[in-house]
Amino acid sequence: MKARRRWLAFVVTVVASMPLVLALPATVTQAAVDPVIAAAGDITCQPPGKARANACHQQATANLLGQVPYDAVLPLGDGQYDCGTLSGYQQVYAPSWGKYLAKSHPVVGDQDYGGTSCSVPGASGYFTYFGANASPDNPSCTSACKGYYSYDIGTWHVVALNSECTQPGVGGCSSTSPMLTWLGKDLAAHPAQCTLAYMHEPYWANGTLVKKYLPVIKALYKAHVDVLLTGHKHIYARYAPQTPTSANDPAQGVREFIVGTGGHNHAALASPLPNLQVSNNTTFGVLQLTLHSSSYDWRFVPEAGQSFTDSGTSACH
Repeated sequence: MKARRRWLAFVVTVVASMPLVLALPATVTQAAVDPVIAAAGDITCQPPGKARANACHQQATANLLGQVPYDAVLPLGDGQYDCGTLSGYQQVYAPSWGKYLAKSHPVVGDQDYGGTSCSVPGASGYFTYFGANASPDNPSCTSACKGYYSYDIGTWHVVALNSECTQPGVGGCSSTSPMLTWLGKDLAAHPAQCTLAYMHEPYWANGTLVKKYLPVIKALYKAHVDVLLTGHKHIYARYAPQTPTSANDPAQGVREFIVGTGGHNHAALASPLPNLQVSNNTTFGVLQLTLHSSSYDWRFVPEAGQSFTDSGTSACH
């Protein structure tokens, strides 16, 4: 009996001296982080692109892209002025916004096809520089490409459109055009709760409605698209969700942002359209969007040294 007691005491002593080990699951699943994206258009000046007081701030806005680990960067057209030549993109865009080329999902702008003193047939500089990022459905295309495509990021469906719809390779702007036919089918095939679209030129522009984009807006509204990002006008503007006829509609309306603040220059503000909530024409910067599963947050991030900002949150339709 004494021997048994001594044995039990020995076992207790050994167990007590062993380190405590907690049972852990074989794998640990971390909560998904909602994607964060940055967008702006109208970005660089023609070579050499040297910064001036109120122009050519492409490096300042590019610096903002390095401050947050963005999941995607959306250049909203006219990345390179005054013509989107390949040499221009290589000389000015590449050292600034081009640092984030791998995560860029661009749309083409009017300056990419030509400016007041030059022409770039088929936006060949833009399509060559961005490569498969600019036309993922036809990655070998380098001129007169369709320039519209879609993808998913997080739980959101995202549609990139070519607002220069009269250019070769696009096929027109009407409701029966190739792009609009594709858009209707794409939105029907991806009925996500939250959807974002973007193109270079706005429908609700700086003081005017651009009627040739009405078929696009009708298609977006019909599919309950939540957000439309645009550039072209060298200002920042945010509209309330609205119908294609500019009626306030928080239940189904499309909210348009104009983010032509990538760095090229500023433009004057025109008489406001209905449902305009915020506008600014003195600050370069980028629009940051956090894409939650059923809502989104926005924040305009100004370049260093500037104070204007705009922020908010909204539920998806």
